[in-house]
Amino acid sequence: MADTSAAPRDEEAAAYAAVQEAPEFVDLRRRLRTFVFPMTLAFLVWYLLYVLCSAFARGFMAHKLVGNLNVGLLFGLLQFVSTFAIAWAYARYARTRLDPLADKLRADVDGGAR
Repeated sequence: MADTSAAPRDEEAAAYAAVQEAPEFVDLRRRLRTFVFPMTLAFLVWYLLYVLCSAFARGFMAHKLVGNLNVGLLFGLLQFVSTFAIAWAYARYARTRLDPLADKLRADVDGGAR
């Protein structure tokens, strides 16, 4: 008995390979990397600055700014703010730069599959 399920899988694999080689998909991946890699690097540098200052610049981090608010506490709170700001920026970037291209690519693939 021949395996009849292999043919649809081969066609599906060929369709996925064709999509990955499409210029629109290459552009979509480039746009994603253009945002993700620099933002990840910036956040890691910011986080490591906080950690290194906490370990090696205790006097600086203990400097009081207002009342009981010191530089270390402010940096810690700004970690949360920066995380939410990055999430908001990514959602906005995806909505304006990634989603339209992904929707077009999806429509092209769905239209070709029928």
